Amino acid sequence: MFFSFKTQSILPEYISIGKFVAVHGLKGELVLKHVLGKKTSLKGVKALFVETHPGAYMPWFIQEAKARTIDEVLVKLDDVPTPELAKKLNQKIIWLKEDDFEKQASKSAAISFIGFTVVNEGVLLGPIIEVIEQPHQILCTIDMNGKEALIPLHQESLGEIDRVKKQIHVTLPEGLLELYMD
Repeated sequence: MFFSFKTQSILPEYISIGKFVAVHGLKGELVLKHVLGKKTSLKGVKALFVETHPGAYMPWFIQEAKARTIDEVLVKLDDVPTPELAKKLNQKIIWLKEDDFEKQASKSAAISFIGFTVVNEGVLLGPIIEVIEQPHQILCTIDMNGKEALIPLHQESLGEIDRVKKQIHVTLPEGLLELYMD
């Protein structure tokens, strides 16, 4: 099983953080499974954005949110008073505005790498636009000169993470980048 979370190039910027995975209780509460990397009650977040169609986000205002585990939040939304209405939102992808995401995500969570630039042996490759978490590695989709390229992050390829410069330094296997060049 893997999770893929990405950013959209629209203003304001949105970042996918997870999805509603279950309805809870009799008041229309939903369980949000997220990859923010820490237990959170979404304090300060006014709205979650539900992807109704690819690229279309509907804001749902948070009435109440309670942290359950490191990767789950129990959410009560305005205008969702019953389990029947909540079921309509179940399994929907959830997005946050970029500024809310930055306040909620753990600095050590893989999803926090979105927006960082990948540097291979001193050469800037491009910004990370998507993070795909897999059991033994993380794959980052970068925008490399207008083309999407997959960059593996694991023990052998990962060098330094410079949070100040928002750069991830890697040493990639020989020939990998040639797959993405004309």
